Amino acid sequence: MAFSAAGVPSSLTSMESQPRNPCYTDSAVANLTITIDDELLRQARIRALDQGTSVNALLRDYLTAFAGAGDAQARALDDLLAVAAASTSRRGSATWSRDDLHSRGVGPDDA
Repeated sequence: MAFSAAGVPSSLTSMESQPRNPCYTDSAVANLTITIDDELLRQARIRALDQGTSVNALLRDYLTAFAGAGDAQARALDDLLAVAAASTSRRGSATWSRDDLHSRGVGPDDA
Protein backbone atom coordinates (compact mmCIF):
# COMPACT_ATOMS: atom_id res chain seq x y z
CA MET A 1 0.00 0.00 0.00
CA ALA A 2 1.34 3.42 -0.97
CA PHE A 3 1.18 6.43 1.36
CA SER A 4 1.20 10.15 0.69
CA ALA A 5 3.74 12.51 2.25
CA ALA A 6 1.22 13.16 5.06
CA GLY A 7 1.05 9.44 5.83
CA VAL A 8 -2.43 8.97 4.34
CA PRO A 9 -3.00 5.90 2.16
CA SER A 10 -2.93 6.98 -1.51
CA SER A 11 -6.22 5.17 -2.12
CA LEU A 12 -7.91 7.68 0.23
CA THR A 13 -6.23 10.76 -1.23
CA SER A 14 -7.27 9.75 -4.75
CA MET A 15 -10.90 9.55 -3.54
CA GLU A 16 -10.78 13.22 -2.53
CA SER A 17 -10.41 14.28 -6.16
CA GLN A 18 -13.46 12.27 -7.25
CA PRO A 19 -16.84 14.01 -7.44
CA ARG A 20 -18.96 13.49 -4.35
CA ASN A 21 -22.51 12.27 -4.38
CA PRO A 22 -24.53 15.05 -2.67
CA CYS A 23 -27.02 12.47 -1.42
CA TYR A 24 -24.43 11.14 1.00
CA THR A 25 -21.98 13.96 1.66
CA ASP A 26 -22.08 17.70 2.19
CA SER A 27 -25.81 17.52 2.71
CA ALA A 28 -27.70 20.75 3.38
CA VAL A 29 -30.14 18.94 5.65
CA ALA A 30 -29.64 17.18 8.95
CA ASN A 31 -31.58 14.53 10.78
CA LEU A 32 -32.95 15.39 14.22
CA THR A 33 -33.85 12.79 16.82
CA ILE A 34 -36.25 13.75 19.60
CA THR A 35 -37.68 11.76 22.46
CA ILE A 36 -41.42 12.10 23.01
CA ASP A 37 -44.22 10.03 24.47
CA ASP A 38 -45.68 7.44 22.06
CA GLU A 39 -49.22 8.71 22.62
CA LEU A 40 -48.17 12.29 21.91
CA LEU A 41 -46.58 11.21 18.63
CA ARG A 42 -49.71 9.25 17.69
CA GLN A 43 -51.93 12.27 18.34
CA ALA A 44 -49.54 14.55 16.44
CA ARG A 45 -49.58 12.21 13.44
CA ILE A 46 -53.38 12.12 13.43
CA ARG A 47 -53.63 15.91 13.63
CA ALA A 48 -50.96 16.36 10.95
CA LEU A 49 -52.83 13.92 8.70
CA ASP A 50 -56.04 15.91 9.23
CA GLN A 51 -54.13 19.02 8.09
CA GLY A 52 -52.68 17.24 5.06
CA THR A 53 -49.11 17.37 6.28
CA SER A 54 -46.64 15.37 8.38
CA VAL A 55 -45.15 15.72 11.84
CA ASN A 56 -41.77 16.19 10.16
CA ALA A 57 -43.07 19.10 8.05
CA LEU A 58 -44.74 20.69 11.08
CA LEU A 59 -41.52 20.52 13.11
CA ARG A 60 -39.47 21.85 10.19
CA ASP A 61 -41.88 24.80 9.77
CA TYR A 62 -41.85 25.50 13.51
CA LEU A 63 -38.05 25.44 13.72
CA THR A 64 -37.77 27.65 10.63
CA ALA A 65 -40.06 30.23 12.23
CA PHE A 66 -38.35 29.88 15.62
CA ALA A 67 -34.87 30.34 14.18
CA GLY A 68 -35.92 33.34 12.10
CA ALA A 69 -37.91 35.08 14.84
CA GLY A 70 -34.97 37.26 15.85
CA ASP A 71 -34.43 38.28 12.24
CA ALA A 72 -38.08 39.27 11.85
CA GLN A 73 -37.96 41.35 15.02
CA ALA A 74 -34.78 43.09 13.90
CA ARG A 75 -36.33 43.86 10.49
CA ALA A 76 -39.49 45.21 12.18
CA LEU A 77 -37.39 47.47 14.43
CA ASP A 78 -35.38 48.71 11.45
CA ASP A 79 -38.63 49.45 9.57
CA LEU A 80 -40.05 51.32 12.57
CA LEU A 81 -36.92 53.42 12.97
CA ALA A 82 -36.93 54.22 9.23
CA VAL A 83 -40.57 55.37 9.42
CA ALA A 84 -39.80 57.49 12.49
CA ALA A 85 -36.78 59.07 10.81
CA ALA A 86 -38.80 59.86 7.65
CA SER A 87 -41.71 61.32 9.62
CA THR A 88 -42.40 65.00 9.05
CA SER A 89 -44.57 65.29 12.15
CA ARG A 90 -43.09 67.54 14.80
CA ARG A 91 -44.35 68.81 18.12
CA GLY A 92 -43.28 72.36 17.36
CA SER A 93 -42.77 74.67 20.32
CA ALA A 94 -45.49 73.09 22.46
CA THR A 95 -44.41 71.79 25.84
CA TRP A 96 -46.32 69.88 28.47
CA SER A 97 -45.78 69.21 32.12
CA ARG A 98 -46.43 65.84 33.67
CA ASP A 99 -49.53 67.27 35.35
CA ASP A 100 -50.83 68.57 32.00
CA LEU A 101 -50.45 65.18 30.41
CA HIS A 102 -52.10 63.30 33.27
CA SER A 103 -54.92 65.69 34.19
CA ARG A 104 -58.36 64.25 33.61
CA GLY A 105 -61.63 66.07 33.53
CA VAL A 106 -64.44 64.53 35.55
CA GLY A 107 -67.43 66.43 34.20
CA PRO A 108 -68.78 68.60 31.37
CA ASP A 109 -67.58 71.80 33.06
CA ASP A 110 -63.93 70.65 32.77
CA ALA A 111 -63.93 70.75 28.97
